[in-house]
Amino acid sequence: MKKVHKVIADKYYRTFSKDFPILKTINSGDIVITRTIDSGGQDIDGKHLSEPGNPLTGPFYVEGSSPGDTLQVDLSKIKMNRNWGYTSYRLGLFSITPDSIENTYSKNYKQDAIRKGRNDLISWDIDLKTKKVRFQDKNPGNHNMEFLAEPMLGCIGVAPQGNFNPTSGPSGEWGGNIDYNQIVEGSTVYLPVFQEGAYLYLGDGHALQGDGEPLGTGIETSMDLEFSVEVIKNKKINMPRLETSDFISSIGSQPEFSSDLNRGLQIATSEMITWLIEDYKMKPSAAHLLIGMVAKYEVITVAGSVGLKIMKKYLPK
Repeated sequence: MKKVHKVIADKYYRTFSKDFPILKTINSGDIVITRTIDSGGQDIDGKHLSEPGNPLTGPFYVEGSSPGDTLQVDLSKIKMNRNWGYTSYRLGLFSITPDSIENTYSKNYKQDAIRKGRNDLISWDIDLKTKKVRFQDKNPGNHNMEFLAEPMLGCIGVAPQGNFNPTSGPSGEWGGNIDYNQIVEGSTVYLPVFQEGAYLYLGDGHALQGDGEPLGTGIETSMDLEFSVEVIKNKKINMPRLETSDFISSIGSQPEFSSDLNRGLQIATSEMITWLIEDYKMKPSAAHLLIGMVAKYEVITVAGSVGLKIMKKYLPK
């Protein structure tokens, strides 16, 4: 029988590992209602509950999941729950040429204003009623820095194989800090399972983030989450995948920070070919042609991750 679990963590982890105490044991079909704190460790009330560095909610032990399975995570709610967030004010070093760096740094921002030891972070107002975000500076040039929020989840992943315990900074075949701005409410993430029980973690909510996360942050904030899981037995995938009502997307992530985007592109393309052949029963030549004609590449992070998206209207019925 499917159950609804309401779980609020009292401890958060910054590593995808099978070695931490289980937050909750869940079964296929179960619904989980929980919260995440922001990447700096602050909760819905602004209290610091963890050291900074993408603290994660979890792990969730998924009964019946084993190595070689796929974990399907349906994200039914990703909801902003407080009226402020923050970003870096400057583009990351991987986004611009070296000779542009000097002009992007400023000494006008107060040290420790948002996070201790940092003077490169700025605050944003989040209007929970209108779902808009607004830069708190009243005069940022002559531009109106107000946008419609697009809440997303930056971190989602499982414990990797063996004794590898990556931090919540990089991403790879286990998921991790994917930072794909299409992981939104209503989307489904597929993750390969490497350990008995999978050990699912989630975190790092963003109210808004551009393609590639070029600032090195989105608008970092806490979130209310609701999700359910399904175990797809004996379905082996190599990398995380994303599906929405409109498209499917393969994800090419690499654990080495600041990796070659071309390598991410190659991984995403190879994974999409496999997906089309295995799940949509396409011949390899047809899969190649479909990708060549209608696929769209997206820079997931400028640090080396690429997505390959195909609209469902082009897929075999």
